[in-house]
Amino acid sequence: MRTRLLFLAFALILLLAGGLGATAAWRAYTRPGPLAESAQIVIPRGGTERIAAALLDRGVIRDGRTFALATWLTRDAGPLRAAEFAFPAGAPLSEVLRILREERPVQRRLTIPEGLTAYQIRALLDRTDGLTGETPAFDEGALLPETYAFEWGETRAAIVRRADAAMDRALAEAWAARAADLPLANPREALILASIVERETGRADERARVAGVFVNRLRRGMPLQSDPTVAYAVAGGAPMDRPISRADLDRDHPFNTYRVRSLPPGPIASPGKAALAATLRPEANDYLYFVADGSGAHAFARTLDDHNRNVARWREIERGGAPAPSPAPAARSPSVPSVGRR
Repeated sequence: MRTRLLFLAFALILLLAGGLGATAAWRAYTRPGPLAESAQIVIPRGGTERIAAALLDRGVIRDGRTFALATWLTRDAGPLRAAEFAFPAGAPLSEVLRILREERPVQRRLTIPEGLTAYQIRALLDRTDGLTGETPAFDEGALLPETYAFEWGETRAAIVRRADAAMDRALAEAWAARAADLPLANPREALILASIVERETGRADERARVAGVFVNRLRRGMPLQSDPTVAYAVAGGAPMDRPISRADLDRDHPFNTYRVRSLPPGPIASPGKAALAATLRPEANDYLYFVADGSGAHAFARTLDDHNRNVARWREIERGGAPAPSPAPAARSPSVPSVGRR
């Protein structure tokens, strides 16, 4: 410590003495630094020496003692902050100090895709670099799929709280703008149906139509017969590694909408804002069935006979015996995305 203080005193005297000493100090403060490429660096807590060590280790500065001196001499500009900062290549010492005092920390981003289950979202949070702490428990469908900005060191619990509040707001807004006379008693039921719509199709041009099919079935007291609910009954939100079987369809389970004539007791995934909006303002149609058409979209039908023909065509496409329509974005459903497959 005594050696460091002597060095600082000597350097300060050198600066104030003028001449070559001041010139050399100014050059050290303003000349390009050694960083070869721009980099994002986490600055630790613990004072100037720890910060200098981190910067020296990543090649941002040439000398820790010069950095400490410059920090002390410019202390009126404010304290150095512990966070993650972006440093440009060749940043001079003056710019390094400005970044540490004034620049906004790096904004990392976490995207929760539409249609993920709580199981999948938890795994995503667990493996996201830069977040800290344990991922807390949360209910299925509770978190809104969206991109969330965060700074290094933010907790996973904080992200969960933000995503939970975002879903509450999105659901309230969609419910307030709902169509009249929907067979949905409350926002909870809307969330459940929206999660099924989300899992049935990833196509923006189909969401409201798919929602219309399910609304028609609910109004008629028909089972929804949605494959994604069967997959959820089997795997509990974990990914399925096999197609849905006949035994799965026959399984007595509250989430199996081939066996129950109502909505399942809870969501099967997290729907996005578009799925919420489509569910609460569905397309007015008289379709009761749909099945994959081989292009990533679906063929819709009003009667069981028409639906059976669509299913037969899909089976032929599966066997490679018929050309598929032009390619389109893939649907999310496991196995065959089909309503009324039997």
